[in-house]
Amino acid sequence: MRSHSTNWLRCALAAVAVAVLPGFAAAQAAAPTDSIVPSLPPRTPLPSEAATANIRKFSFIAYGDTRGRHDGVELQAEHTLVIESMLRTIKAAATTADPIRFVLQSGDAIQDGSIAKQLSVSYIPLINRLTQDGGVPYFLSVGNHDVGSSTDLTNAKRVAGLRNYFAANTRLIPPEGPRRLAGYPTYGFGFGNWFFIAFDSDIPGDSLQFDWVKRQLEGLDRHRYPNVALFFHHPPFSSGPHGGATIESQAATIRAKWMPLFRKHHVRLLLAGHEHLFEHWTERYTDETGQHRIDEIVSGGGGAPLYAYTGEPNLREYMSANAAEHVTLQHVARPSSDPGGNPFHYVVVHVDGDDLNVEVIAADWGRGFAPYRSNTASLVDPRPQGAPQKP
Repeated sequence: MRSHSTNWLRCALAAVAVAVLPGFAAAQAAAPTDSIVPSLPPRTPLPSEAATANIRKFSFIAYGDTRGRHDGVELQAEHTLVIESMLRTIKAAATTADPIRFVLQSGDAIQDGSIAKQLSVSYIPLINRLTQDGGVPYFLSVGNHDVGSSTDLTNAKRVAGLRNYFAANTRLIPPEGPRRLAGYPTYGFGFGNWFFIAFDSDIPGDSLQFDWVKRQLEGLDRHRYPNVALFFHHPPFSSGPHGGATIESQAATIRAKWMPLFRKHHVRLLLAGHEHLFEHWTERYTDETGQHRIDEIVSGGGGAPLYAYTGEPNLREYMSANAAEHVTLQHVARPSSDPGGNPFHYVVVHVDGDDLNVEVIAADWGRGFAPYRSNTASLVDPRPQGAPQKP
C-alpha cells in the first residue's frame, strides 16, 4: 500500500532552496513574481560533441510528468522524492566506469506553464539540485501542460508557456543555431555514440518542426552516431487513460507521420511520458538492410497524480498501414490496473557499445518495483551466432 510519508516534506520544502542554493533563493526573492530566474547551469557542463567521440560506455536518466498539486505554492513534494532518489543514484555511479552523464525529462514540468510562479516556486529549485548537487546537465522537452495543450501556434497560453520555458531553460538547452530550431522547444545534442532529439509532440503536425527533425536525422554521421533517441511527451503507443481504446490526435499523428521517419533512420529509442505510469513497447520491422527494433519507454512517474492501465490500444489500422515492413508490436512491460501499483519512478538507461539496458528505479513507497519481474531489461535482440552487429 502507498505510504503517506510525503507529508513530512511540506514543512521543510520551503527551506530547501535556501539551504542548498542560497544564491538562487536570494535572486528569486528579489525577482518579480511574474518573472523567472533561470535554472542554474550544470556544475559539470555537457562536453562538446567532438570531445565525447570516443565514449562508448555511459548512462543517463529519463523520466517525465513532474507537475504537482500545489504548483506555484510550494515545492513539488512527490517530485522531491524522485529527485532525492536520483541524487543517490548519481552519487553512487559517479566513481564507477558507468557514470550518469545527464537527465532527460519528457514534459509536463508543472501544472500550467503559462504561470511563471509555478516554475519559479515549485520546479526550478528542484532542477537546480540536479545540476548543482548532482552536477549533471538537464534537458526538458515540453508537455501539453507546459504549452497550453493547443496546436495553434498563436494561442495565448502556448505563447506564454513557451516564453516561460525558454526563460527557465536558457542555461540548459542548446542555443538557437544548428542544433536548435528557432522559436521552438526542439533541439538535439550528441554524446558518445548516441544522438538525442527533443521535439514538441503537442504539435506533431507542424511541418516546420517535422522538417527540421528530418534534416537532423538525414544529416547525421551514422558512423559517429550509430544510435539515435528521441524524447518527447505523447507516446504513440500506451495503455493508460490517454491510450487504451481511444487514441489522441497527437498519438495518431506520431503513428502516421513520425514512426515511418523513425524506421527510415533506424531510431533505436523513444522516451515519452503523458501517461503517469511505466510501460515498455518494442516495435520490430524489416527493411532492405535487415531486421530492426525501436523501443518505446513510457515513464511518467515523476510526481504527477498516478494513472492505471485501462486496456490495450487499437493497433489494427497501424499494423495494416505498415504491413509492407512486417511491423510487429510487443507490449513488453504493462502497467498495473491499480494506480498504487504504478509508483513514482525514473529510468536509468545504460549504454555499453551497441548494447542498451534499462533500469527502472522507484522512489519512496514504490521500492521493489519490478515491471519485468525484475527492474532491468535488455533492449537488444539476441544476435544469431556469427552475425555482425548492426548500426
